[in-house]
Amino acid sequence: MSVAHLSSAEVRRAVSHPIVDADGHFVEVWPLAHEEIAAAIEREGGAALRDRFLAGQAQPFDTTTAARTIGGDPDRWQAMPSWWGWPTENGLDRATSYLPKLLYERLDDFGIDVSILYPSMSLNFLDLEDADLAGAACRAVNAMHARLFAPYRDRLVVGALIPMNTPEVAIATLEHAVSLGLKAGAMSGYVRRPIAKHARELGRLDPPVHRYDNYGMDSEYDYDPFWQRCCALRFAPISHSSDQYHNVARSPSSYVFNHVGGLARGHESLCKRLFLGGVTRRFPDLHVGFLEGGVGWACSLYADLIGHYSKRGGASIRNLDPARLDVGALMKHFESHGEAGQRAAGERVRAYFEQPAARPARLDEFEAVGLAKAEDIRDRFVPNFYFGCEADDPLVAWAFADRVNPFGAKLRAMLGSDISHWDVADMREPIAESFEAVEAGRLSSADYRDFAFGNAVRFHAGMNPDFFAGTIVEAQAAAWLASGSRGAGASA
Repeated sequence: MSVAHLSSAEVRRAVSHPIVDADGHFVEVWPLAHEEIAAAIEREGGAALRDRFLAGQAQPFDTTTAARTIGGDPDRWQAMPSWWGWPTENGLDRATSYLPKLLYERLDDFGIDVSILYPSMSLNFLDLEDADLAGAACRAVNAMHARLFAPYRDRLVVGALIPMNTPEVAIATLEHAVSLGLKAGAMSGYVRRPIAKHARELGRLDPPVHRYDNYGMDSEYDYDPFWQRCCALRFAPISHSSDQYHNVARSPSSYVFNHVGGLARGHESLCKRLFLGGVTRRFPDLHVGFLEGGVGWACSLYADLIGHYSKRGGASIRNLDPARLDVGALMKHFESHGEAGQRAAGERVRAYFEQPAARPARLDEFEAVGLAKAEDIRDRFVPNFYFGCEADDPLVAWAFADRVNPFGAKLRAMLGSDISHWDVADMREPIAESFEAVEAGRLSSADYRDFAFGNAVRFHAGMNPDFFAGTIVEAQAAAWLASGSRGAGASA
């Protein structure tokens, strides 16, 4: 028998808590946006910087324009880019993606109390390799969107763009965003940097050969000043970056091939480096989010880190130290159980096992995390990382499966509508789709409360108690924090 599902508006009336959309989107009206951004860049950096912008270094994620090549380049192994990314059959939704006032008026039909929104086409500015241009472009975008969404701030919270080319650029853009009154923001999840040997010996290559700098470890810069500034300004940074265009297995012919798993792969790389680099140890109050990649990758990563630590972390790595091998005892087994050829070559075999072993400079690769036991991984991982999941993602249930996740952990999944993008055919559907997990018994009502409300409050207001001040959920968010529901550890 088919199940009669509630509509999004009915879901909102049925639950006892607000619904906070942790990842909605809007789309820029690009002719107007481009003009305003170019003028702002010129005011900040002069005509030369404006001309670098106009020269095409900062192309938007425009998926429809005829001026944009739709197709990868097999000769250069360029990835097939995104194409046809804005819905066309639903004219009302298409207009809603461009018009903050219309979006604001329709929120009740969507079942959403407050939506935290990020831009679409200007997200590409986070990938600019020109640090000065990246900073100026993102500051121009942030100022434009702060102005456009100011009348609707009680229900629409617009996020800033924070480029991470250098800590100085990131801090300057963060401080500017906060001065505009922006409380949320997407940082670039990586910076593409040249490989030193290639750059030194070969110069700039086309296509470029580069590596990812994910800030937490092996970085060209010390990003601790940026994390410190985030904590001081009570700002929880969030990543919206994907490796779909740069993955070595990319396809020049299929966007779907590149898109599937692209965000998750990018997020996993950043999350691992932040964790193994000790960022969550040095900044225990820092919250970092990952949008649109789901949470399945994070559940797997969390378990895998624990598995690796138990075998290779701390004192356990000494169990694998070649210098501790009792070669004499080993050779006795060869003498008693070896084949004739093995016994005859006994001295050569002994010399093989007795040869000095290579030793890295650092034996414990978990040293920066500061772990005394495997359970400490839970306490360095769960409270600090948050994961934006789309409404129809069935693996959300894994995040709350405390009987499956090691040490009874519940990872902090947040509901993101992703409205305005191609995967939302009707903006009235995401909340209803998310609630199907409750109707099907995959999530409890308490888990859904965390998913659709509590974890977004934990993420943002856990760092900034005033994050929801002035919104229609101000009182409920404050009560949630006051109740102790922001806690850390396994199930809090």
